[in-house]
Amino acid sequence: MKTLEWLLLTYKVPPEPARKRIAVWRKLKGMGAVYIQGGVCLLPKSDDHLRRLKTLENEIAEMDGEAVLMTTAGLDPREEDKIVRRFNADRDEEYKELISKCEAFEKEIAEETRVKHFTYAELEENEQEVAKFKTWFTKIGKNDFYAAPLAQVAQEWLTKCEGILDAYAHNVFAAQEENAAAPSSKAD
Repeated sequence: MKTLEWLLLTYKVPPEPARKRIAVWRKLKGMGAVYIQGGVCLLPKSDDHLRRLKTLENEIAEMDGEAVLMTTAGLDPREEDKIVRRFNADRDEEYKELISKCEAFEKEIAEETRVKHFTYAELEENEQEVAKFKTWFTKIGKNDFYAAPLAQVAQEWLTKCEGILDAYAHNVFAAQEENAAAPSSKAD
């Protein structure tokens, strides 16, 4: 079995202004980094991660902070598994949030269908929502380095939401055709 390698970044930034510290944290979380403890994080070793961490290392220096970037590996398979589980747990948290939004979408469409609220405006809003879900899923997937367990469940929910949207669109078009075909009554 091939030993997994990671890029390890340790850093300190001045406590004030807090926005700088938060900006570093956001960038690292956006890359999918796992924090081992405050100011110490890991990413799988790749050229892209190395380039991005080198850039961040320079930004930290410009903030009058300190950073050390190095390559590391676990001492044994148990250590590797522990780190992989941390990455997967972080991604699963993101997938859970997406799944909960998909569940809420399903309930919302069920209610819209129950009350027969079939408008083009509502359809457009729901199309935008599903597009956001797709973008969100793709973003999580870019940081899903070790195939988190909930990835498949999230994919299934995304597919389900697309089907729900298609059915809702069919109802909207049918309702609009009915409205267009209904005779209009004119008052004398």
